[in-house]
Amino acid sequence: MEKLVIEGGNTLKGKVKVSGSKNASLPIIAATILCDGEYKIDNVPNLRDVRTLLKLLSLLDIEPSFNGNEILLKNKNDDAFEAPYDLVKTMRASILVLGPLLAKRRKARVSLPGGCAIGERPVDQHIKALKQMGANINIEHGYIVAECDRLKGADIYFDLVTVTGTENVLMAAVLAEGKTTIYNAAIEPEVIDLANFLKKMGAKIEGIGTKTITVYGVDSLSPANYSVMNDRIEAATLMCAAAITGGDVEIEGVPQECLTTVFEKLSETGVSIDFINDKRVRVSSTGRLKAADVTTQVYPGFPTDLQAQFMALMCVADGVSVITETIFENRFMHVAELKRMGADIRLKDRSAVVNGVEKLSGAHVMASDLRASASLVIAGLVADGETHVHRIYHLDRGYERFDEKLNSLGAKIKREENGV
Repeated sequence: MEKLVIEGGNTLKGKVKVSGSKNASLPIIAATILCDGEYKIDNVPNLRDVRTLLKLLSLLDIEPSFNGNEILLKNKNDDAFEAPYDLVKTMRASILVLGPLLAKRRKARVSLPGGCAIGERPVDQHIKALKQMGANINIEHGYIVAECDRLKGADIYFDLVTVTGTENVLMAAVLAEGKTTIYNAAIEPEVIDLANFLKKMGAKIEGIGTKTITVYGVDSLSPANYSVMNDRIEAATLMCAAAITGGDVEIEGVPQECLTTVFEKLSETGVSIDFINDKRVRVSSTGRLKAADVTTQVYPGFPTDLQAQFMALMCVADGVSVITETIFENRFMHVAELKRMGADIRLKDRSAVVNGVEKLSGAHVMASDLRASASLVIAGLVADGETHVHRIYHLDRGYERFDEKLNSLGAKIKREENGV
């Protein structure tokens, strides 16, 4: 197992490029189940989660090959339909094969998912919706076992906003008989990217980017080539890294239309953000940042996937900030690790009260999930001495060459074996 050893105190300067979005790539890759033939998906980050999904697709007789950040996929028109526990347990997004398997192959056996330990993320909304569309679904021995004749269009009302639920039903609906309307749909940019890919395959979808999506089912689709959107969370994480070090970094490939709330909040802390063009942003800061309160919300609110990184920033800001997590009930596990580095944080219900300190000190810390690992790396950039971040397999699930990118900007980070 590997760890990162970070020597703090280095200012980040230079230029860096944002990778493609993991959270957009995964459903788009899963959607290739819907149609036989060959696909070319570009701008895909070479990440552990992506490779896990490709292994799963190979079990479903869809042959993948990686060439840089381009994936070639050949759907061989087989009838395999099982997503086994050994793969699904490591990545919750594996549930995304359920909808397209039912829509195309009329049956599915998908292990109940795992992934980051950030709280309950039940799939009951997925199951309820697919049952409404005519699927017969049971939970047997830890698996979702489902079958159907052709799915039927239905009015789907989500009790709460669910990104993967919206994506699963969207993929199921494009081959269903008749009209499906999804109410209280997620409007995240990654959902829009999936919908645009499905439309390129020949799907008929209206209301993309709104809370009500209407899908008119078609009899068949065609393979398509597609370029995945850039990763908005990676872009924002790089902004936090530049800001905490008092750096001056030009970030290329920033999906600016997706990050308005983040830009506003970083500006509130004293970070300078200059928009060079519609895809390039310069982030700089001088002097100590100011504390700012944050409440995570569904898109377009402040993203829960940036909460931990922003908290690292607030650990050394001037003043007291209150960070409230409304999406996941167990997403403060990084707090204990940040406190090991000298942060002054007090938890109260679903909020963290952060009293900014003058400086952090390097320590051995352990990543509990993907975004927590990024926050510990960010904190380590300004901590005195060395910070050892263990269990970085979480980081590698969602950030492509993150340590290499930071090193290119002047950070001093080594990847070593024997992490805890």
